[in-house]
Amino acid sequence: MLAFFNAACVWMLLRAEFLAIALVLVYVGAVMVLFLFVVMMLDMNTDSLREGFWKHFPVAALVGVIIILEMALVLIPGFDVRSAPALDPAMAKLGNTKLLGIEIYTKYLYPLQIAAVLLLVAIIAAIALTLRRRKDSKYIDPAEQVRVKKADRVRIVQMKAEVEVPAPAAPAGGESK
Repeated sequence: MLAFFNAACVWMLLRAEFLAIALVLVYVGAVMVLFLFVVMMLDMNTDSLREGFWKHFPVAALVGVIIILEMALVLIPGFDVRSAPALDPAMAKLGNTKLLGIEIYTKYLYPLQIAAVLLLVAIIAAIALTLRRRKDSKYIDPAEQVRVKKADRVRIVQMKAEVEVPAPAAPAGGESK
């Protein structure tokens, strides 16, 4: 969660407020809650996870250093104010969120549509994988539910009312035997 908050702070420093709040809402709010539930539901043996840590640490450290160098090569030129393109004064008045919307829905419309279709396919695939028939899950056929009649589900039974007779009260005289 700290990494997501740090990334949101970097977006705020770059004056991209919309992206910062979107990162906090989506990742910290939704994905981290999902991760929390997954971790809580898993019964993991942490000893077996720790066994190969030091054996794989050099490779993981090398990959981490390469990722940091790549990020530095991409991000450092973005902080150079002198090489930034001049912004049209009329566009500067619109604000970051509106400028982002204009860019997304004009210049990047097709990649946005492709991403939307890929997310839709991923949602459908997740639902299809979850709804497969398994022995340990109950499956209900929706068509069978629609065809059901009241007589199939409800049986009206006529019963005589049962009245409970109160027990006779004990005598108040205090007799004892």
